[in-house]
Amino acid sequence: MKHRAYLALEGITVSFPTRRGTFVAVKDIDLSIEKGQFVALIGHSGCGKSTLLNVIAGLTKASRGVVFLDGEVVDRPGPDRAVIFQDHSLLPWLTVEENVRLAVDQTMKGGRAERRDWVRHNLELVHMGHALAKRPAELSGGMKQRVGIARAIAMTPRVLLMDEPFGALDALTRASLQDAVMDIQAKTNNTVVMITHDVDEAVLLADRVVMMTNGPAATIGEDLRIAMPRPRNRIEVAETREYNHARAEVLHFLHQRFSNPVDQAA
Repeated sequence: MKHRAYLALEGITVSFPTRRGTFVAVKDIDLSIEKGQFVALIGHSGCGKSTLLNVIAGLTKASRGVVFLDGEVVDRPGPDRAVIFQDHSLLPWLTVEENVRLAVDQTMKGGRAERRDWVRHNLELVHMGHALAKRPAELSGGMKQRVGIARAIAMTPRVLLMDEPFGALDALTRASLQDAVMDIQAKTNNTVVMITHDVDEAVLLADRVVMMTNGPAATIGEDLRIAMPRPRNRIEVAETREYNHARAEVLHFLHQRFSNPVDQAA
């Protein structure tokens, strides 16, 4: 019997009707992700990364192919797949604790005190336990994103999907959140699929960097395994041969094998 990975994308093609005919966003995507793996998707704008993430989330239906999660077909959104977007999407009239509790109340059984403790535990994981009573307007961009991460992991999803979660943040805040995500993943062993445009981020965080060819009809061009042990310290790994080799491989793919189509047009 064929072994099927924990998260398996088999023959995924997504196409959309347009005035000029059918537009094929991604074509014949096969991707197998084992439980607990952290996979980064990288590629130029328009290569279908977000489309692929939305298919895994159940927000977009594949035109052809099937997604399996732990042996079950994924064909609709569900709390077993939590999505973290670049926009934190916190409700401005609720406090930090209430924003996270809203998700927990929808997904977790148990008494009120148990759910409260779980909310606060997850806020402590992202170092936001001090801000329970604050509202989003009182928080910095990085703090809002920490709350968004806490809300997602508090749902105890089987897969955590991240769509450029740090793209709008400054470099120092971004680095701090990257460290927080590595720490959380080490503690929870979540299966993570993250979209990024940042080569260093992909190599630092991921077990595998999946590189997409340019669209339309984008597919997987290369699947690079990152041979670095965990936990990872950004200062220490930046000086290792493994890190610099992986970084060079991704840069070569993005800027020589599949350069930015906008640059080609210019």
